[in-house]
Amino acid sequence: MTNNLNAFETDGGLFLGAQRKPAGCKIGLYGVPYDGTTSFRPGARFGPSAIREVSAGIETYCSQLDLDLNELKFADLGAVSIPLGAPEPVIRAVQNSTQTILKLGLKPLMLGGEHSISSGAISAITNIHKDLILVQLDAHADLREEWLGSKHSHACAMRRCLEVLPSGKLFQIGIRSGTREEFAELKKESRLIKHFPGKAATELSTTLQKYMGQPIYLTVDLDWFDPSVLPGTGTPEPGGFFWNDFAAIINVLRKHNLIGADVVELSPQLDITGISSVLAAKVTRSLIMLLSL
Repeated sequence: MTNNLNAFETDGGLFLGAQRKPAGCKIGLYGVPYDGTTSFRPGARFGPSAIREVSAGIETYCSQLDLDLNELKFADLGAVSIPLGAPEPVIRAVQNSTQTILKLGLKPLMLGGEHSISSGAISAITNIHKDLILVQLDAHADLREEWLGSKHSHACAMRRCLEVLPSGKLFQIGIRSGTREEFAELKKESRLIKHFPGKAATELSTTLQKYMGQPIYLTVDLDWFDPSVLPGTGTPEPGGFFWNDFAAIINVLRKHNLIGADVVELSPQLDITGISSVLAAKVTRSLIMLLSL
């Protein structure tokens, strides 16, 4: 694998406060504009560019974390060069690009695109961090073995991640949609973390306490949020969460060793107000700050 930055396309914009070159940076942000296995409403391929575009409209300062993007050094490396069509080559491209970022000494922050891409990033990171813990915010369990004939569908995202996660430690928060078999597995493996709207993330805090210091990767499928505040996603699911609930998750993770993250499943064209993209940009801002700690 190479640390060749030519694997990234740099024609697009930058996320607010980012620089293009990685020198002196701690975080490497990159986009993967892919939605080839979308099973309901397509458009997640436009997510990374929309997040960058609207980021100019949010503040650089976060009062919750008392940090300012203008005081942080992070690079927006651009978009991963991906082939059209099947997910397997795309996932390999994501794996290679994530390895490039890690070799540069950066913490990876990936903007999707659909959720199938996450296994590529996890595969690269676990080459270094065998004890990696995966935390998932999502409306869907994503534990299917295959969906619509594909083992790398977005509906199989966590199943594929588990296959490349040596620790087997996956904690899933906010899952409210899936098959009977998926929910039985969640219960059997004690993976489902209870999180109640408007409350502190108490169960997550308790669960992660014994893993203090271990590397954590956070994957945020934006359909975790309630469609009333984020309608711009391909598979919306009523009964979701709000910004204060995400802030409660951040309050827990800020005490831990977050070494990578992704934000996926924004389909901006499905929300003519643009609010979904703004919320996704604020999630991204929070993750940049967490990764800088």
